Amino acid sequence: MENKPIARTLRLLSQLMELHEVNPFKIRSIANAAFKVDKLPFPVAGKSFEELEKVDGIGKSIAAKIIELQDTGTMVELQELLTATPEGVVEMMGIKGIGPKKVAIIWHDLGIENTGELYYACNENRLIEAKGFGLKTQEEISKAIEFRMASNGKFLYAQIEKEANDLLDQLKSLFPGALFEFGGEFRRLCEIVNELVIVLGSRDQTIAFDSLLKSEILNNITANGNHINGEMPNGLLVDIVCVEKRDFYKELFLQTGNDEHVEAVISRIADVIDQPESEEMIYTKSGLEFMKPELREGDTFIARARDNALPQLISYNDLKGTLHNHSTWSDGVNTIEEMALYCRDTLKLEYLGMCDHSKSAFYAKGLSIERVLQQHEEIDHLNKKLDGFKIFKGIESDILNDGSLDYPDEILKKFDFIVASVHSNLKMDEEKATTRLIKAIENPFTTILGHPTGRLLLSRKGYPIDYKKVIDACAANKVVIEINANPLRLDLDWRWHQYALDKGVMLSINPDAHRNEGFLDMHYGVIVARKGGLYKEKCLNALSLQEIQQYFNNKKG
Repeated sequence: MENKPIARTLRLLSQLMELHEVNPFKIRSIANAAFKVDKLPFPVAGKSFEELEKVDGIGKSIAAKIIELQDTGTMVELQELLTATPEGVVEMMGIKGIGPKKVAIIWHDLGIENTGELYYACNENRLIEAKGFGLKTQEEISKAIEFRMASNGKFLYAQIEKEANDLLDQLKSLFPGALFEFGGEFRRLCEIVNELVIVLGSRDQTIAFDSLLKSEILNNITANGNHINGEMPNGLLVDIVCVEKRDFYKELFLQTGNDEHVEAVISRIADVIDQPESEEMIYTKSGLEFMKPELREGDTFIARARDNALPQLISYNDLKGTLHNHSTWSDGVNTIEEMALYCRDTLKLEYLGMCDHSKSAFYAKGLSIERVLQQHEEIDHLNKKLDGFKIFKGIESDILNDGSLDYPDEILKKFDFIVASVHSNLKMDEEKATTRLIKAIENPFTTILGHPTGRLLLSRKGYPIDYKKVIDACAANKVVIEINANPLRLDLDWRWHQYALDKGVMLSINPDAHRNEGFLDMHYGVIVARKGGLYKEKCLNALSLQEIQQYFNNKKG
């Protein structure tokens, strides 16, 4: 074993010891030894115990650990500490800007056990509440995590949306007469993008191809047939497909839908379409209504396109209000009044649903019963002076382990609506997790089931649930299911939207905003809702103020 891996192992041991608050002298001794071993001018491997203990900064105790490491590949003390530490907590110690002491606070005080949860906490502005953390530290940690997430080659749609559009604009300026459009996952509005596909149609394919190959618009540019491959500064792979203008729309169709969808459409065409003048022509020849790019996943919507019955997909302008939002009463950044004025004056919405955390969410300053009543007084006061706008009294009530909500009925009935969400004990098996959710859904005070699986994209899998049973329960109890619009969540997954809609369940595009800027995440909620085929008539917050007031009254009645 070379010196560097030995030094890394010793360093990890010292960090874990600091995390678990072992003797500070011992921690310092092992940390110093890690530094020494890394800088030694000779290899440690092959040295005897007697030789190692004489090396400055090592001594008997650490010499024994190095020998144990070389003989067994590990150390008993290290394994004991690793066993006592969640894997995600160990991973957090590798993030630039936070050492073991800060990780200990994040773990023990905030209850965060992996990088994904930490990133989400940064977005919720929760980190600055912890001892020793400030806004600058929170921002640095958030950036460091984004860099790590990007290094695995997968990107959230929201992470790359601006850079992708900037690149397309650059290409258009280089080739003003050419046709350009995104294809692949980005054009289908997938929540995770592995590669950015762009189709270029030029009068002279060869000239365009050669010009791109010689340009510096991408890093590491290579040619592969009629494809130009490269990557953006953030590491996202890019594939530019160069074709003659007359072949542009056929290539765009082929490069947009996934393989199953393209095959399902092509198989319905009797004649070969060499040079279609639009994508619409391809669908017409297939006997299908034109399908928006976001619906081109498999054959899910093929039958509806055949029957000319595709949904009129929801748009951002269809939204009339925003539900599930957090203010300074819990872990938000803005006051209720600031959020209300922003929604009314900037976003031109009709209503705001406040849903600060409930009392079980101690890490987020969850509201005690006394504070709930105080907040309601403030909302009543604000509603008297806000002209043409209404703030609804909501709460994000924690679903406890047994499926109950964390307020007594006499408090629950005081809210206009309730979002019931799971925030703790995410490691239940499917049967227990499903039973837990169904009990919460059957609670007569539950209006909306919040982020149903608790997933954090690229970071944490959602807890396993029987989707059909959960959705069926929502249908039976007239409970709305949230599409959490935070780009890290986008939960309920769009793949289950159609099942819910077919069962008559309404969906609600909720930003889960913790600051005014968070309301803008509804853009991503709309995107993923469109992928699932949502239309405004089945979207709760597409109801007008009068309609949603009646909806809440009926639910409570």
